[in-house]
Amino acid sequence: MSGPDFSCVVIAAPGGEAALRASVESVLDQTLRAVEALVVLPADGGPALRAAAAPLAGRSPDRVRLLDADACADRVAALRNTGLDAARGTYVLVLGDGERLQEHACRNLWDAGARTGADLVAGRWSRLTGDGDKEQEPPWQQPLFERSRAVGGFADAPGLAVHDALVTGFCLRREARERHALRYGEDLTRSEILFGPQAAEAVGRIALVRRRIVSGRAVPDDGRDLTGLVEAHRRVGHLLRARGRAGLCEERDEAFLHDRLVPLVRTFPLLPAAERDRIAATASRVLPDSVLERVLLTLPPAERAAVRLLERGDADGVLAAAYALRRRGTVAAPLTVADDGRVYWPGGEADPALDVTGLGHQHRTFGELRLMNRLTRCETDGRRVLLEGHLVLPAHTGPGPSPKAHLEFRVRDGSRSFRVPVDELRRDATGIHWRTRADLTRALRPLGVRDTVWDARMVVEDGRTRAVSDLFAAHDLVGPADRFRALPRLGPAAGDTWQPYVTLKDHLALRLEAHRRPARTAGRLVHYATHFRPARRVRLLLRSLRRRRDRLYARGFKVSVYHSWLLRLPVRKGSVVFESHMGTCYGDSPRAVHEEVRARGLPLHCVWSYDNSPEGFPADGARLVRRWSWRYLWALARAEYWVDNQGFPQHLAKPSGTTYLQTWHGSAYKRMGFDETRVRLLNAPQRERLQQAVHRFDHFLVRSEHDVRTLARAYRLPERTLLRTGYPRNDTLLAARARDEAEGRLPRPALAARLGLPDHRKIVLYAPTFRGGPGKQKRRRLLLDAARFAERFGDEYTLLVRAHYLGAASLPVCPPGTVVDVSDHHDVSELLALADVLVTDYSSIMFDYALLDRPIVLFAPDLDAYAADRGSYFDLREKAPGPVAATEDELFDVLARLKAADTGFQERRAGFAREFGAYDRGDAARAVVDTVFARYLSGATNTGIGRSADERP
Repeated sequence: MSGPDFSCVVIAAPGGEAALRASVESVLDQTLRAVEALVVLPADGGPALRAAAAPLAGRSPDRVRLLDADACADRVAALRNTGLDAARGTYVLVLGDGERLQEHACRNLWDAGARTGADLVAGRWSRLTGDGDKEQEPPWQQPLFERSRAVGGFADAPGLAVHDALVTGFCLRREARERHALRYGEDLTRSEILFGPQAAEAVGRIALVRRRIVSGRAVPDDGRDLTGLVEAHRRVGHLLRARGRAGLCEERDEAFLHDRLVPLVRTFPLLPAAERDRIAATASRVLPDSVLERVLLTLPPAERAAVRLLERGDADGVLAAAYALRRRGTVAAPLTVADDGRVYWPGGEADPALDVTGLGHQHRTFGELRLMNRLTRCETDGRRVLLEGHLVLPAHTGPGPSPKAHLEFRVRDGSRSFRVPVDELRRDATGIHWRTRADLTRALRPLGVRDTVWDARMVVEDGRTRAVSDLFAAHDLVGPADRFRALPRLGPAAGDTWQPYVTLKDHLALRLEAHRRPARTAGRLVHYATHFRPARRVRLLLRSLRRRRDRLYARGFKVSVYHSWLLRLPVRKGSVVFESHMGTCYGDSPRAVHEEVRARGLPLHCVWSYDNSPEGFPADGARLVRRWSWRYLWALARAEYWVDNQGFPQHLAKPSGTTYLQTWHGSAYKRMGFDETRVRLLNAPQRERLQQAVHRFDHFLVRSEHDVRTLARAYRLPERTLLRTGYPRNDTLLAARARDEAEGRLPRPALAARLGLPDHRKIVLYAPTFRGGPGKQKRRRLLLDAARFAERFGDEYTLLVRAHYLGAASLPVCPPGTVVDVSDHHDVSELLALADVLVTDYSSIMFDYALLDRPIVLFAPDLDAYAADRGSYFDLREKAPGPVAATEDELFDVLARLKAADTGFQERRAGFAREFGAYDRGDAARAVVDTVFARYLSGATNTGIGRSADERP
């Protein structure tokens, strides 16, 4: 009789009866039936573990075997080796405590092995997060297992060695294991970390499966056995070096820091003080020289300092660093400033690993900093509570000579607060030590209903500045013994006890609880009154009414009402709805058209839509409506004109008597519309919806024949819709160029003063293109390192950062005046007129800026990949209006010698402007108004600017 296809070794841990059953049942439930489970029982497992395993073997005696480990096999590695020795399957797979196979795991592994002939087949695995039964895959698995494939070893898939990818979720051909004598190291407590790389290096050919194989891996607890973890990491490094893969060792060191040590530091506030001390003491013994120093120095400042402090065994320092990691931007230690201006963690003046200058705290003042206020003592005595703490102060700033402070308790999700004065403030070199003893029972008088949780913070004032800080605390600082009496305004039935606790964000809070009989009885009565059958019916009725109310504001319902009823309303003559970039700003060509309409006094009723906030939109001369509000839909349904540069909602049909002016938002380098691969892959109804939305356009502005060949063709626009006027937004740029030629660049526009820009620095505008997709966008780190730019050019340039209107940029803290975020500024044309040089990548902003005839630098490190992925209409390197920098160093070199570098591109930039802005002549706004709003021009004649190219002189 032939053996099974798979032998799955299941390790039984004492006290893990439920986990054992889950693991074995996942083996028995495999769709590939020729699978056996080898349950290895430790000698000290106890009768309960054997009692749990026996029914599993009795139910499937031909598929479940129970193996008794030797009494001397006291480590998990020995138990695993016992299972390996007893395996009979073609492949052998090992499951850790509580790990479960996915239903098709063995079939997926078998198919991949049969297809590729690989001796080792690996797939994805997930682990518990510590939040109930939730699981997640490590983020580094996505690129490693993005597609199923066969690789020749670590050279083709370095992630297998860089990360601990082979700790589970893989199978090994039994014959290959025996041939290479592969076994788990019984002298190593974390032997699974070493076994996988050893096996992968020995067999050579590996198959990777993009499916998940194993779930239920335990939550990482690296602090429990830090010695074994570090030793396993060292041995993997020795293995890689012995096989001539020293380059992977540095990558593995970096991954070890990110995946193991930094997460370990982040857990410190959750651990008891004794456990923190134990981990720090262990780390001081085993961590030195475990990773290369140059790799450690590549970490961000806070992470780097945290690992160094852990290596030193400084438990208190690691705890402070953990707070800095968990609450980004918080000053968690009394930083010192060296003579050269570098900023260091305390005690690290000569250690580059403790150089935290990059955090930028030195550029902020006392009132601007988020300071860590660490609660060190919390004791109760009847109704009085003793609170002590330490407010960290960096060396470069602090309050005035006689500061005052008070504690503020604010109700969660509310505005009510109570104040308690701080009795004692004592300042030293590290910060402010404070102490107060207060009768919080009398001071905190909640109502007792819907105000049962209160957050604590401290406010320090010196007459000029005010600093607010949460009270950070270790999670073991307070407990049930620290309760004290509460006096709610509704009486003792509403609650009787304040329970201090530490939130998930590590700060102190108070919770109103019921511990005495009146409050407990009232709580039970309230629970009964709100849960017996009539009350449940009332709740269901209220829930139904809320759903119906919410339906009135749902977009689907609004669209239905818009088409069924609002479109029947008569068009209001002279009504114009303006929108720019889907309501995100008051700018671009719609703004230019609106201002032209106002300047000429046309009798039009203007409406502007805004997305989130009306701030910055015209307060006079126009009515403001929020996008997707009922007023917005009413205005669109009754408007005689629609004017926007992006597209009104696709789901809304244009009224029959409305004229739609689409000004558009830029010439195209990347493929657009139906030329995009993403659009071509849409289904037929989606493509039809896009085409119908485009067919609403009555006028479409173009600024060159390039727009006609690209945008007009890509959106299938008929010739009659095209207005060859140029973009109204560019009128200001051409006026600025004429002013420069006549008067020079100084004085700068008033915007420079509002942004605080000095005249002696040149202005660099960095405006990258949008790199995301549909949906809500997260803040992204820029490709350009703004902090490095400020350090290199802070005395010469000011960097203005303009994120795309669909995205947001994450900027580091830099010296004042060196880097300014102008992403929220409404009109980008004003920024273009202000800038001395533009740095962009593939954004259409380069076509506009070329009209100013000022230097342009294209920072495009991923040019080839971007062009291949998105597609392009021309070779950017061939037609670029300025130097193309592939790296940050190249960009900085161009900026350092900007005048010389730009000399060779002046003629090309002029040709670029002529080719892509042929119809931009400085009168586009007037021409558009003359053409579109001709019926409202009193005595004015139509200039005919909107004629076709053949009719233009």
